[in-house]
Amino acid sequence: MSRPFSSSLWLLLAAVLLVAALLPFDGTLSQRAQALPDGIVAFNSRITDFGTFAWMIYGSGSIVIIAYIASRVVISDRFSSKSKTAWRLALYFLVTIGSASALVHLAKLIFGRARPELFADYGPHSLSWLAGHEWVYQSFPSGHSAAVGAFFGAFSMLVPRLRILFLLGALTIGITRVVVGAHYPSDVAAGLLLGLWAATMTAFAFAGRDWLFRPDETGWPRPKS
Repeated sequence: MSRPFSSSLWLLLAAVLLVAALLPFDGTLSQRAQALPDGIVAFNSRITDFGTFAWMIYGSGSIVIIAYIASRVVISDRFSSKSKTAWRLALYFLVTIGSASALVHLAKLIFGRARPELFADYGPHSLSWLAGHEWVYQSFPSGHSAAVGAFFGAFSMLVPRLRILFLLGALTIGITRVVVGAHYPSDVAAGLLLGLWAATMTAFAFAGRDWLFRPDETGWPRPKS
């Protein structure tokens, strides 16, 4: 069994188990989170939009273009090498976040889970298959959580010694989605793990091309010096 495939299976299993464990408590946790003091809810509302795909995709895409052009037109070998590394870094983020975005929006369309604002009418487990084109039926999985899972997941692959801090950062933004009433906890768990999966699989692909990463003795992608 290949290392990317086995890693995907483990992450899928973790996602299924975590979502299954949270589902019975989704309604209770969501309602309690939204009932927190106004100051806490307001703070979460201010930081929650850090987890939007748009600025991440546009930002990394712009850096890819600028750095790639610089690596082609600059005469200095040293600067050209640094530019090449810069555009590969930006490309890593772009591919990671872009693939997570595509997958999460596809999943939203398929599942069509009602958001917490419809809790009183439908409860926490209402699914309207293929109705995810409507915002109120786009709860599962959380897009913001997938975005920060991919963003911080990419950093955790690049700087393994700070992995815990990056994953805590992703979890913090994910929790805000429950506090502001946009998602249930299981939505957040699924989104975070989907983003982390995208970061991991992109690292495997880059290691295969000897870009930024190289496989270690177990086949796991490790950042190049």
